[in-house]
Amino acid sequence: MSGAGTDSTKPWPTGGPVVILVEPQLGENIGSAVRAMGNFGLSRLRIVNPREGWPNPKAVTFASGADIILDNAEIFPDLRAALADLNFVAAATARERGMQKSVMGADAVAVEAVARIGAGENVGLVFGRERTGLYTEEVSLADVILTLPVNPGFASLNLGMAVAVVAYEWFKLASGGALPFQQPDRYPIADKADLLAFFDHVEHELEDALFFRSPQKKPVTIRNIRNIFHRVGLTRQDIATLHGMVTALVEGRRLREARTAARLEGRNDPETGETGD
Repeated sequence: MSGAGTDSTKPWPTGGPVVILVEPQLGENIGSAVRAMGNFGLSRLRIVNPREGWPNPKAVTFASGADIILDNAEIFPDLRAALADLNFVAAATARERGMQKSVMGADAVAVEAVARIGAGENVGLVFGRERTGLYTEEVSLADVILTLPVNPGFASLNLGMAVAVVAYEWFKLASGGALPFQQPDRYPIADKADLLAFFDHVEHELEDALFFRSPQKKPVTIRNIRNIFHRVGLTRQDIATLHGMVTALVEGRRLREARTAARLEGRNDPETGETGD
């Protein structure tokens, strides 16, 4: 299954931190976490003692096409086994645990992970159970505590959301913050001849519409109008659209004036042909 904006021809990122889910309760939450991993370039998943067993059809559904992560997921009986080959581990928790252990935000953990992975180390990000989170004993196995600046009155995040926030910080740093696309330059910037022709057009019609009521203020008003359009950086397509807008306004005004005159004189409407009686 492919979602909007997905390009299956692009290579799948590899080599990021390992995401470790400890005793996840629902396949839906595993799938949501996997989807977030896929969004932000994480591909290595370890699951510790999943409550509903493995594989889990609901995880496949909620992963929304990130099947490569699920297909390569590793299952472990306990957290110690899942951490055995890792060099640096961050344990996610929303509660203070009374430990002499560094507490880091997702952005700081991302910086640490990029540096350590670049040095050839293996990094893990550990997330706990949906209802109770990680046990204190499990947090003690990590090098640092990972937490987020959440509302203390409602600090519990859905498992998929928590993984998404941390994965986003990792991928933003690892990718240099590069956005997947930019607005294409479809139309060239208007040259001065185009712009001056438009000024002539709009100023002529404003003159006919009696916009310049004060001859003394007219030069200043014209400069102000021109400066407005100079600041925009108009393209040739923009200029063409503006010409069309001004023409439509003028023609519309003339048509309204003709209709009014027709009604007053009892003649047929110039557009509909109906009588003005």
